[in-house]
Amino acid sequence: MAEVAVQRAPERGIWGWMLFDWAAQPFFTVITTFIFGPYFVSRMASDPETGQAAWGYGIAAAGLAIAVLSPILGSIADQTGPRKPWIGFFAVIQIASLCLLWFAAPGSNLFLVVLIFSLASVAAEFSTVFNDSMMPRLVPKSEIGRISNMAWGLGYLGGMIALIFVVAFMASSPETGKTIAGLDPLFGLDPKLGEDARATGPLSAAWYFLFILPMFFFTPDAVKGLPIGPAVREGLSELKSTLGEIRQRSGIFRFLVARMIYQDGVNALLALGGAFAAAMFHWSITEIGLFGIILNVVAIVGCLVAARLDLALGSKTIVMIALVLLSLATIGIVSTGPGYTLFGAWMMPGADSGGLFGTPAEKAYIFFGLLIGLGFGPVQASSRSYMARSVTAAESGRYFGIYALAGRATSFAAPFLVATITLASGSARLGMAAIVLFLGVGLAILVRTPYPADNRPAQ
Repeated sequence: MAEVAVQRAPERGIWGWMLFDWAAQPFFTVITTFIFGPYFVSRMASDPETGQAAWGYGIAAAGLAIAVLSPILGSIADQTGPRKPWIGFFAVIQIASLCLLWFAAPGSNLFLVVLIFSLASVAAEFSTVFNDSMMPRLVPKSEIGRISNMAWGLGYLGGMIALIFVVAFMASSPETGKTIAGLDPLFGLDPKLGEDARATGPLSAAWYFLFILPMFFFTPDAVKGLPIGPAVREGLSELKSTLGEIRQRSGIFRFLVARMIYQDGVNALLALGGAFAAAMFHWSITEIGLFGIILNVVAIVGCLVAARLDLALGSKTIVMIALVLLSLATIGIVSTGPGYTLFGAWMMPGADSGGLFGTPAEKAYIFFGLLIGLGFGPVQASSRSYMARSVTAAESGRYFGIYALAGRATSFAAPFLVATITLASGSARLGMAAIVLFLGVGLAILVRTPYPADNRPAQ
């Protein structure tokens, strides 16, 4: 049976949906990658290797929970209909968890802090599953790639603004007590107690609460379906059928396998890259924050360019280009250390100038960071549009649940491997190098995947 053409939602509804990415991104930018994560690794743990391992295991545990539950919840949501109640439920969990991060002072129990962070991560990802599954109902398939990349770009802009706020008004130097803008930190935050990093939890919670409201008020949702009891039974039955159905939809199956592998590498790179640099170069929160701002500026440009190219070249081509950039960037950052880059083939001697990113090697690291910025937005936005172009609106919940499963089914593997190699070898560099394997294998599978991925016979 032919799919019914999707009518374009009102403009304010589309913008409300896109603002979800704006609301959600500071958690990933400020908490996971650039401020709280590096603080946890370099200040809370007894040594950076232990910190990186604990943070990696926390990310792995969250990924396992997301992998197991996402397709189940997505299938149930298809039966209940509306996605907003699910987003609201997980928003409450995420906001409460983020607020609790304020109590993560140096010397706190690492397990409890990682547990709270993992709970926030699970809630954030589940909310994203339900938000993504709304997309096929909002615009025709011809617009999906553009809207998806614009939303990701808007998200990175939001993350960058939140990061600038932290660096300019909250994160101060332990030596001077002043922020990079020469101001006293807001609320009298004491960097010696990690309060500038800890305050990013409540800040991200408030940001998320404020900016998801337009989605709740203006974005159209699916019509109400079954009550929760029958929906659970029907959803689980539908999920079982879907898992069997994917075997006949070999293109979608291949795409999901490819994404399962490369997204694992992307997640590990985003979660651990900032902490890796902070430990290696002893960067302050200000320097880590500026590094994140640079990456987000480049990521916005990457998403805007990808939004224009997605229609002309297709989502598959955009994803492949992005994976090549991320692979080169990962090789670059693991080949760089104090005084050298490219595994020592290019020695970069020079005393620290005393300013921000004061050594030549730090500047080389930032260059490779620019490649990460160019790739990590489009690889996720165009993967999302690749999937949305390959399924119908009626099946979007269960297939985006499986899409989340594909992004998380082995998401514990890369952080677990990075953490384990780091502990076994005593080298964070060797641990990070494992990420290249995931990016490369995923790209190799994607090359032979059809686009759109659905090759189901017409009914």
